Amino acid sequence: MKFAKQYLETIEGIEIYPIISLSIFFTFFALLLWWVFTAKKDYIKEVKDLPFDQKNQES
Repeated sequence: MKFAKQYLETIEGIEIYPIISLSIFFTFFALLLWWVFTAKKDYIKEVKDLPFDQKNQES
């Protein structure tokens, strides 16, 4: 790991990539959390019961 750390320290501008990764990660989960709290309850119930729905199963 020491070799990789020394190698990465020599690359200019490398410090921006962890910041970009963290912001993408945070944005994705913030949007997912927002969707969970604003989703319509009827849609959630329909999707929840989908595996048990007899009319959608093939014989």
